[in-house]
Amino acid sequence: MEEAIRLAGEARDAGEVPVGAVVVRDGEILGRGRNRREETHGIFAHAEILAMEEAAERLGTWRLACCTLYVTLEPCPMCAGAAVNAHVERIVYGAEDEAMGACGTAADVLRLPGAFRPELYKGFMGETCGAMLRDFFSERRKCKK
Repeated sequence: MEEAIRLAGEARDAGEVPVGAVVVRDGEILGRGRNRREETHGIFAHAEILAMEEAAERLGTWRLACCTLYVTLEPCPMCAGAAVNAHVERIVYGAEDEAMGACGTAADVLRLPGAFRPELYKGFMGETCGAMLRDFFSERRKCKK
């Protein structure tokens, strides 16, 4: 999670919403991602998607079995769905997302009938992850005034 937090800091410094993610298997980071939506104008440029894509490329398969996705913010429906479809074994996230969190907060993509069901660990280093997001949006609101 520390690497995901570092990546979230990179996203923040680039003017992106500070979300970072890593995919880990057997203690090795296989994929890294940070939000890049503003930078790339990419709809799918969420930290989780980028980390999973890099891991899949490195493994040579879309199946991320035996992998853990660490992310600083609860995944949205798109990212949670991608993790389910990639058969990520476990998702560990920091801060809950009351607006778009799809791992049980606003919706629960991980519990769709008949779908693969990753293990879920909520709130890991949540205060650190949440503070980074609160500070980012607080600063953004100041700039708009």
